[in-house]
Amino acid sequence: MAHSLLIFDFGSNEEAAQQARHKVEGWKQGFRLGTKLMVKFDRGDEKAAENDGKADAARKDAVLVMVRLDFSDHEKLSHQRWLDRIPSEALFRDARPKILRQGDPEFADAAKRFDALD
Repeated sequence: MAHSLLIFDFGSNEEAAQQARHKVEGWKQGFRLGTKLMVKFDRGDEKAAENDGKADAARKDAVLVMVRLDFSDHEKLSHQRWLDRIPSEALFRDARPKILRQGDPEFADAAKRFDALD
């Protein structure tokens, strides 16, 4: 399986983060991606800050949108196209995109964080 996480920092702009979520949900439905494309919010609340010892007080009011791509091995081209497409969209471009691929040092912690979010 090809796993990747895309993390977008929208700062305190909740409205832009919601628009981004709607965009991802639209793609998910339109392209029938099911669980291959998942989106969650990390609002940096107290619980998340406690779990991440590196989090500082300034991050508590930041809104992160985390997108997980889970494509099977035979869908590598689709996986790469979504990795290229999402950060290049206007809504996401200004949110300081960060792409973590499986095998990156930060991936395991980010994946745990993603799974812990509602």
